[in-house]
Amino acid sequence: MKKSEFIEDDLTELKEKFDDNTLKAICAFANTKGGTIYIGISDKKELKGFDVQNKELERITNKIVDSLGIHPYLESTSIRRSPILKITVKKSSIPISFSGTYYKRVGNTTREMKADELKTYFVKSTNWDAISGDYSIKEIDENTVRKFVRNAVSKGRLEADEKDDIKDVLNRLKLIVDGKITHAAIMLFGKQPQKYFLNAVVRVGRFKDPSTIIGDKVIQGNLFAQAEEAEQAIKSFINVQYEIKGGLERKDTWDYPLEAIREGLLNALIHRDYFKFGVQTQIKVFEDYVWFYNPGGLPEGMTIDKLMKVHSSVPRNPHIMHIFYLAGLVEEYGSGIGRMIELMKEAKLPEPEFSEEMGGFVLTFRKDWFTPAKLAELVLNERQITAVNYVKEKGRITNTEYQKLYNVKKRQASDDLKVLEEKGIFERVGSTGKGTFYTLSKGAPKGRKGHL
Repeated sequence: MKKSEFIEDDLTELKEKFDDNTLKAICAFANTKGGTIYIGISDKKELKGFDVQNKELERITNKIVDSLGIHPYLESTSIRRSPILKITVKKSSIPISFSGTYYKRVGNTTREMKADELKTYFVKSTNWDAISGDYSIKEIDENTVRKFVRNAVSKGRLEADEKDDIKDVLNRLKLIVDGKITHAAIMLFGKQPQKYFLNAVVRVGRFKDPSTIIGDKVIQGNLFAQAEEAEQAIKSFINVQYEIKGGLERKDTWDYPLEAIREGLLNALIHRDYFKFGVQTQIKVFEDYVWFYNPGGLPEGMTIDKLMKVHSSVPRNPHIMHIFYLAGLVEEYGSGIGRMIELMKEAKLPEPEFSEEMGGFVLTFRKDWFTPAKLAELVLNERQITAVNYVKEKGRITNTEYQKLYNVKKRQASDDLKVLEEKGIFERVGSTGKGTFYTLSKGAPKGRKGHL
């Protein structure tokens, strides 16, 4: 190849070295028609060479996968005995971004997509879980499929035989499209989904405080394995009390109802935005609360307020949702939020909190620090203990209500309430006047003794 033959066009790019501009070019090719990048040729079309050893080739490959979530073909070759790296990029079936920006190829240039172009591009795309790839049926774990079929049949949600051919089962479940296996099939039943989706994992950590980790588990495998192992990890980080009732019957009381934990975990797995390949599903267990972070915010048109009311299900990954429904693990009516709220109420715990943060969805379960035993440790008088139980039931209390309930004067009520506030049991809403009231604190009380 002579200097005059070093040509850049809509399918070819020349780079002297591998850097962020190379990643942008790969992104652009993937979003347009595909193309080839030659590393080791300067902008002036001079052959500089680019010698790639195995470790460097592995580093570059990992950089592309981590930054773009795609797997182009890398080949170490040579031109006139000068080593170069050839990167061949296929057109992607899904939108690809680099550092949050989407690029396209226009002639021999790499350009950022404008807002209207990006909107059109996404409209043409489809749900992540419906996209198919060049996967082999050997990637599917037969045992997971067989177990799923047993569960779905036993729940009366699927008519099938456990011995049916695996490919036939996936076809009937619409997890094979035009003869190609979908992302949903790989994530649900794959032997090693992280081979293709590196960060499609759950990370469960035990935290002493926001910056001190005292336990950490990264859970991989398919979604059924993640659901089971992540639940076990959470249980290993929270506390349980055992009570023997009548003979050998034992009652286990956990910090949080396990059904609510399970619902929150399944929601995170089903509704996460798998397009966001650089972010993991995270669950942080603190002393007084459990925090679930799921990549991907609420669906378009949905708000936190609407979420708290009766609403229809708007799954981001409908195929994954349907398979979990068939397995009897979830319902398809948007009822998960309501179930979590009711479960926490039944356990006499604060209602779960929901918010959108850092481009994702956050669910928080808080512990009840205000049991009779804990209140006794905090050296409260009878009025104050009764007031705490009153607020647990009613949600709030005013100074005037406190005076009437316990037949005390305003000064005594103010002193009692001030102590409850100073100990971190009550939070005051408002500064002075008739509008001021007290609610239960969302955190642990100050001066708490022992360990729950």
